[in-house]
Amino acid sequence: MRNIQFFATCLVDTFYPEVGEAILNILSRLGVEVGFPPGQTCCGQPSFNAGLRADARQVAEHMIRTFESAPGEILSPSGSCVHMLRVNYPELFADDPAWLERARSLAARTFEFSEYLVDVLGVTDVGAHWDGVLTYHPSCHLSRGLGVDRQPRALLAAVQGATIVELPNADECCGFGGIFSVTHPEVSKEMLLKKIGNLELSQSPTLVIPDAGCLMHIAGGLHRLGKPQRTLHLAEVLNHR
Repeated sequence: MRNIQFFATCLVDTFYPEVGEAILNILSRLGVEVGFPPGQTCCGQPSFNAGLRADARQVAEHMIRTFESAPGEILSPSGSCVHMLRVNYPELFADDPAWLERARSLAARTFEFSEYLVDVLGVTDVGAHWDGVLTYHPSCHLSRGLGVDRQPRALLAAVQGATIVELPNADECCGFGGIFSVTHPEVSKEMLLKKIGNLELSQSPTLVIPDAGCLMHIAGGLHRLGKPQRTLHLAEVLNHR
């Protein structure tokens, strides 16, 4: 039996616990034993993106210590948080050989959810079933930052009963971008409106998203505009039977 450690992320822990539960159900069916280091916190990405590197480094040190004592791979439902651990942690400690080695060790163990299923477990069909049309929004950090795009698409393609349609201009950012939506709200709003317009063009009632940040941003926009479409995390669709 494989053992993994689940890094829930702030947004899943606070706003989307059902996403974490869906992932645990899927992994359990695949025979994976899941641990949850209780000391885990934010990955430090908001501070890092704001240029507050000293603050981000303190958070990173805590996270490295927390997961060092937990065996196995680390899995997260967020490409942006995985990108922080895998790419930005080594950058934070580039001038500190001791911490850099520890950061690289953590990075090598860390995987995004769909990436872990497809590339590590070799699974694309998890027994999911969905009656209806789905379209997929690839998050920027996942697709551009980590190069993970075929994996979530392969998982969706294996969902029995589902009709997958392409989202127009799918590779365009939704406008969230972490603190970008706070520091540049007007630009973020226009990007979000364009993404919602493309969702309407797809004629899909459901938008599948692999990252809770994009999920929260787009869902909020749909709600404020009174649109009927709904958003779901990839794990929620894959857990549907």
